[in-house]
Amino acid sequence: MNHLNYVYIMLSDTGTLFTSLIKKYTKAPYNHASLSFDPHLKDMYSFGRKNPNNPLNGGFVKEDIENGTFSKYRNTLCVIYRLKVTDREKEKMKRILEVFQRNNHKFLYNILGLVGVSMKEPVEFSNSYFCSQFVAEVLNRSGIQLWDKLPALVTPEDFRENDRLELVYEGRLIDYISH
Repeated sequence: MNHLNYVYIMLSDTGTLFTSLIKKYTKAPYNHASLSFDPHLKDMYSFGRKNPNNPLNGGFVKEDIENGTFSKYRNTLCVIYRLKVTDREKEKMKRILEVFQRNNHKFLYNILGLVGVSMKEPVEFSNSYFCSQFVAEVLNRSGIQLWDKLPALVTPEDFRENDRLELVYEGRLIDYISH
C-alpha cells in the first residue's frame, strides 16, 4: 500500500557568530536546514557541526536536539514544515540516509558551496554538502523535485517559500520539543 505520510524539514537559527554572519548576507531569518522523519524530530539529519564547540569541523550529522549543538543554544529559533510523501519516497530517503551514515567520515561540509550560492553559481564537490543542499539532494534522489534548480543552489529560504511545504510550528525550538 502506498499511503501518504510526512517528512519534516526544520529551518533554524542558533544565533551563533557564524549564523549571524550568514544572516547579514542572506537577510533570511533562518540559515540552517535539517530533515527528520518524525514530528518530534528524534531522527534529524543535516550537514553542520560535528562538535558543538567547533564550527569549523563540519560534515554529515545526526542532530540531537537534547544533547547536540542545539542544546548549547537554548534560544534557537526555528520553523518546522511537513511535506507529504509516499511510503516509497520515504523508504528511498531512509536508504539514502543509511549510505550517509555508513560513510559518515567521508563527507565534508561544503563551505565553498555557500559562496557559490551567493554568486548563483553551483560549487559542487563529491561527498561535500552544506545543509540545505543536503536536504534538497535527499529529496531529489527520492524523486521529489521541489525546485527547478540544482540542490547546490537551494537555500533555507527556498524551503520557506515553497508552497508544497505545510507550516507546523514557528518559534523557539525548546518550546516545540517541550510541548
